[in-house]
Amino acid sequence: MPEERRQTTGAGAPLLASRLTPGPLPGPVVLRPRLLRQLDEGSAVPVTLVAAPAGWGKTTLLTSWYQAATGGDPVRGGTVTGAAGGDRVGSPTKVGAEAPDPSESGSGRDRPDLGWVSVEVGDDGERLWSYLAAALRPDPPRSAALDGPLRSAMPDGPPRLDQLEVLAAALAARERPVLLVLDDLHRITDPAAVAGLEFLLRHCEQRLRLVAGARAGVPLAVHRWRLAGELTELGPDDLAFTRDEVADLLTAHGTALPAEGVWRLRERTGGWPAMLRFAALALPGQPDPARWVGRLGSDQPDIAGYLREEVLGGLDPDDRELLRSTAVADAACAGLADAVTGRSDTAARLAELAGVGGVLRHDDGRPPWYRCHPLLADLLRDELARLPAVDARELHRRAAGWHADNGRPADGLRHSLQGGDWSGATELLRTTWPELAPYDREGSPAPPPPPAETLARDPELALACAAERAYAGDLSAAEGYLRSAGAVRELPAPRRERFARLVAAVELAVVRWSDDIPAVRAAAARLLATHSATGASGRQDRMPATAEPRETIVEDADGWAVAGTALGLVEFAVGELGSAERQLVAASRAARTAGWVRTELAGASRVALLRAIRGELRQAETGARSALALPPGQGWSCRTDCGYAYLALAVVALLRDQPEEAAANLALAEPATMEPAAGAVVALCRSHLLRDSGDRTGGHRLLVAARERLGGPRGELGGRRGELERWLRAAEADLYAARGDLDAARELLVGAGPELAVGLARVELRAGDSRTAEAVLPDWQAPEAADWPLPVRVEAAVLHVALAEQAGDARRAHRTLEAALDLAGAEGVRRPFTRADPEIRDLLAAHLDAGTAHWSAVSDLVRGVEEPDERPGPARAALAEPLTEREVTILRYLQSILSNVEIAAELSLSINTVKTHVRNIYRKLDASRRREAVRRARELRLI
Repeated sequence: MPEERRQTTGAGAPLLASRLTPGPLPGPVVLRPRLLRQLDEGSAVPVTLVAAPAGWGKTTLLTSWYQAATGGDPVRGGTVTGAAGGDRVGSPTKVGAEAPDPSESGSGRDRPDLGWVSVEVGDDGERLWSYLAAALRPDPPRSAALDGPLRSAMPDGPPRLDQLEVLAAALAARERPVLLVLDDLHRITDPAAVAGLEFLLRHCEQRLRLVAGARAGVPLAVHRWRLAGELTELGPDDLAFTRDEVADLLTAHGTALPAEGVWRLRERTGGWPAMLRFAALALPGQPDPARWVGRLGSDQPDIAGYLREEVLGGLDPDDRELLRSTAVADAACAGLADAVTGRSDTAARLAELAGVGGVLRHDDGRPPWYRCHPLLADLLRDELARLPAVDARELHRRAAGWHADNGRPADGLRHSLQGGDWSGATELLRTTWPELAPYDREGSPAPPPPPAETLARDPELALACAAERAYAGDLSAAEGYLRSAGAVRELPAPRRERFARLVAAVELAVVRWSDDIPAVRAAAARLLATHSATGASGRQDRMPATAEPRETIVEDADGWAVAGTALGLVEFAVGELGSAERQLVAASRAARTAGWVRTELAGASRVALLRAIRGELRQAETGARSALALPPGQGWSCRTDCGYAYLALAVVALLRDQPEEAAANLALAEPATMEPAAGAVVALCRSHLLRDSGDRTGGHRLLVAARERLGGPRGELGGRRGELERWLRAAEADLYAARGDLDAARELLVGAGPELAVGLARVELRAGDSRTAEAVLPDWQAPEAADWPLPVRVEAAVLHVALAEQAGDARRAHRTLEAALDLAGAEGVRRPFTRADPEIRDLLAAHLDAGTAHWSAVSDLVRGVEEPDERPGPARAALAEPLTEREVTILRYLQSILSNVEIAAELSLSINTVKTHVRNIYRKLDASRRREAVRRARELRLI
């Protein structure tokens, strides 16, 4: 920094140069082009706010962006900050650096100047304005005409209103706008300084833009800027490392993990940059890195110390106590927090802690639910464990009471057992047992077991413990408690009948995880047989084909809801989709009759997905949104069930050719992917999206992995599991055909089923064999085709259209196209048209002239159709392991004449890091030298 920048305040105190420029980046640094682009584009508005708790990489990001802006590095997403100054002409210039002649590269108004101020604790208004003036004042001035007014308007101390007006006018008259970066904005405590800064932002005609990093307590009127559409926000979700970025960070630190280990590290840390850096530093010394990652927690000294000092240390003691008390639960709303703490002000405090840059996150429910980052929650629970036992039990009992009174009996049961409230636990089991059936593996730690003598006296308590463990997916513990309950020989008659029903319900809960349809059917029949004790129905010797209640009384609906849901879930898990849908529809109706909303959610969410797969998009969309609106889905509960509902919405969006909405819902559906059937649907959707974006290799990899999870390359498990497996095979074959490997595609399509037949016809048509394509293509208008999934019928119809067009029968082609539009229009299915071959696009355009009852829809389709870049060519093998974003960046440099040392300098990486990436590129591309790797990448259209 030039000596001229070492100015003094009015009081004569010197200004530190280190506060007027960003400090050095902590090495090694992973470049993150996506975030630099977000800042670049977002800085076109007056305020850009990067807000997150400590350790989320705010300063690192702002420093990287500032350095990229002043250097104009094209590798980092284009001329950074070009969006802030208008068109991307020229490069940004530091305030205080000698600027080039504006005539050399377009208008001078196209290149913003940059200033930097690091705010420190204790900065009063006078001190802060001294630094702001130094950052805004051009030094040395480019010309008296350009910069004289601004320099003369700059006050020596906190400005008065009239001085602010003069300064705003001088900024508005500048040739170039100024981008002012304020790091640690939350440290500004002088309201007058904030008001003055906001005055300038509002009245300088956008010639001053603010880019700020902050933790909680941002002093700006964020809501006002947000409402005016003049605010760009980046938060923890944006700053979190992706899996590829995690892999890059590990590589930069000279360590590596297998793909599964990277995934676990990303999940455990939530992408929190500081936690990832701690992990990267600790991993090289671990004998079993993958196992260490699986156990990563707040018990690591560095992580615990950082969380205590940097995250919790700045909180008010009352707020810290609130966080600790509510950590007794995985998530908390204001009502639960009030009950646990005995306070009445938690709604306001939780909202404040979840504000911009806060330590809590909230969902979109009403009322909102809040939770901490998992590592922070671990630390808070460690502090809870150090409380006196009586205090900890009291917190759990309070939580149990609130959950039981608010329709969350599973959580109430867990807290009752943790709080030692044995009578409360057994009462919850007796009165709410249908809601204690497990529908996703919660994975919560086991409560301490009751004393053995207490279990011996009360077998229903043993059943309560078994139900809690079955709900958590801990089957061995659940079976142990069941054996304890079964050891009781004598019970009074009324209690014996009730006990038998509870035993049958818990046994069904345990066996449900086996995916063994006969065992689940037998357990469901035993549960329904116990209903005879109420006199409401006769004994059932076996489970009927469809678990539909024959009576409408609540007690009868209890058994049908639980038994039918269990059987429907296991049939869905093994791929018997039609039977699963019938079971779950009936069970959801029974659950609604009985008022068991948790059980209703489990069935309704999966029914929505099954209907989406079949192409019943309107019912699927309505059912999914209704399921998500049920109370059990709030507060990050029932994540698997909600994941199925989001997956249904993703399928709907995909078939309607809404890729952004499909991708967003797929991200929310992630919890459901733990189950292979749902994982297959997710893989199918993502493979289509990847293919649309040109990444056929990535799409192929997903499909192969999904088929292996379903039971091997050809679905050896048999049964109706083949329905999902056929969808995967058809999609994979289409990818092979798109690459020109027609023999591999034909091999995959051997077998029965409309999905495979339609896929084979598409392959033959792509091969130019219209006669064979017409011979294998099934009749989409035949009576039996009414049972096909709608997307398959529409695709078959579109292929018939293409065949008619190739045969020169334009009349038949248009007639068939109109019928296909009739079929697809009711549900809004678009993808078979928009992603079809080019001749369909041309035919759609001609169909407008020929006359159609779907003129508006066809016009929209013609506008939305994209010609796929999938011309047949030489067969190319898919990459077994895709390149990361960083590897693709380095691969582009390998096309140049730059050496590895020069590439490292360009990317601000160490030479060893670049060499590691190059070795990975060679391995993945099966190349031995640079030229061969570049040639291979071009063949695969990676560059």
